[in-house]
Amino acid sequence: MSTKNLYSKEAKEKIKKMAESIDYAMMATDLNNQPFHAVPMSTKEVDDDGNIWFLSNKNSTHNQHIEKENKTQLIYADKGNFEFLSIYGRAHISTDRNRIKELYGSGDDAWFDGEDDPNITAIKVVPEDAHYWDTKNGKVLSLLKMAQGAITGNEPDLGVQGDLKV
Repeated sequence: MSTKNLYSKEAKEKIKKMAESIDYAMMATDLNNQPFHAVPMSTKEVDDDGNIWFLSNKNSTHNQHIEKENKTQLIYADKGNFEFLSIYGRAHISTDRNRIKELYGSGDDAWFDGEDDPNITAIKVVPEDAHYWDTKNGKVLSLLKMAQGAITGNEPDLGVQGDLKV
């Protein structure tokens, strides 16, 4: 696997492409304690600055943790395409009703009583450190290349990985 670090605009574009296509991330909070708290969260948007947005209940455990200490880790995994993204950053809770309405979709009705539910908050994660693993060929071809590498002893070129500096 080759290494390609991305910076600024390219890094933001890579975060946007991967986070929005994978959609669900495990959001870890309370990082100073073990075990830390982790919950699946659906990515609502990655804005032009590379910030990742989610909707959440103001009474949730992760919101409580963010209010105390906003360090957050996001782990995205698309095992079907062998694509992975890890983002460490700072989470910020917003109660801006206009922003919440922009992020809200019909699928959110499963969690909230409509976009005017008073318990909805938006969480913005500002990336400080990120790393990605992205295959060139998808899962099937990557598995074949791994098998070929195991047989020949040669390291297969499965794709690219690198740091993302926003």
